[in-house]
Amino acid sequence: MTEMMKAVRLHEFGGPDVLVYEDAPRPAPASGEVLVRVHAASLNPPDLYLRDGYRALPPEWRPNATFPLILGTDVSGIVAAKGGQVTQFNVGDEVYAMVRFPEDLMKGSGAYAEYVSVPQSELAKKPLGIDHLQASGAPMSALTAWQFLVELGHDAPNPFQPFPHAPIPLEGKRVLINGAGGGVGHLAVQVAKWKGAIVTAVASGKHETLLRELGASQFIDYRKTSVEAVGQDFDLVMDAVGGPNIERFLSVIRPGGALFLVNPLGFSGQEEAARRGITVSSTQVRSNGAQLAEIGGLLNDGTIRVVIDSEFSLAETSAAHGRASQGSIQGKIVLRAV
Repeated sequence: MTEMMKAVRLHEFGGPDVLVYEDAPRPAPASGEVLVRVHAASLNPPDLYLRDGYRALPPEWRPNATFPLILGTDVSGIVAAKGGQVTQFNVGDEVYAMVRFPEDLMKGSGAYAEYVSVPQSELAKKPLGIDHLQASGAPMSALTAWQFLVELGHDAPNPFQPFPHAPIPLEGKRVLINGAGGGVGHLAVQVAKWKGAIVTAVASGKHETLLRELGASQFIDYRKTSVEAVGQDFDLVMDAVGGPNIERFLSVIRPGGALFLVNPLGFSGQEEAARRGITVSSTQVRSNGAQLAEIGGLLNDGTIRVVIDSEFSLAETSAAHGRASQGSIQGKIVLRAV
C-alpha cells in the first residue's frame, strides 16, 4: 500500500486558486537521494511562472506538463530516510536545499509537500543559528546571488548566452542592485557588501530602512528618482527585476563595467553595451549543496540574513501565491509544513 502525505498539487495551469491542498503519494528516495520531512518551503518566481503555464514564454518554450504536479524548489527540514549510496547525511539531520533546479523547471520539484526526495549533492546542513522558516527562504535566492556575484560553481552550458557567466572581484567596487527589496535583491545586497563592495540599493521607499541595515550605503527610491538621474559610474549593476527597458542601466555603468541580468529576456542593448565596453551577462541558477554549505556559514553567524515578508501554512499556499501576485514583496514568502 502506498504511503500518503499532504501536498499542494496542480491539476491545471491558472491563477492561485488552481493550487489544491490534498493527499498525494509520498515519494521514496532513490539511490543517492534523501527523503526530507519538510518543515518549511518558500516561494520563488519560477513557481509562479509554472503555475501559470509559463504564458509569458513563446508557445514552443512552454511546458508539456503531466498533471498532477507539485510546485516548489526550496525546502528546509529533517532527513526522514535515505536511499543507497548516501554517505553525507543521516536520519535526523536538519538540512536545506534547492531541489532539482533547473532540471525540473517545467514539471515542478515537489517542495510544496510534507515530504520531498532530494539528491544528496543538492543538500546542505541547515545553519544551526536560524530556524526552518528562514532557512527555507534562502536556497534559490541566495544561490542566485552567489552564482552571479561570488562563484558560478558549474560548467553547464549557459541557456542565455554562448559564454559562461563570470563573477567579477567586488572589493572596493561600486555596485548597484536593482530590485533590492526582493528575495534575490536583499541577499545580493548583503553578499556584495560582504565581498567589500560599496552598495547602492534601488527599491521602493518602504524598503530603505531595511536595506541600509543590510549594508547599502546609498538608497534610491525608484518611484521618486530615476537611476539615470543619479549619474554615477558604477562598476557593476545587478538587475533582479527584469522587464522592459533594462537598457537604461547602461548609462550609469563606467566603460569596462558590467551589467548582470537575473532575467535577461527582453534586453536589447547589446550593441550599445559593446560600444561602451560593458560586459552584459546572465546565468541560470543551479542546485548546489556545496555552495549552500558555504552560504550556511554566513547565515549561521549573521553575516547575511533572510528577511521574511509573510508566512502561510502549507494548506494556505493559494493565499501565499495571492500575496506574491500583489508585488512589493520584502524578502521571502514562506510556507510552514509542520
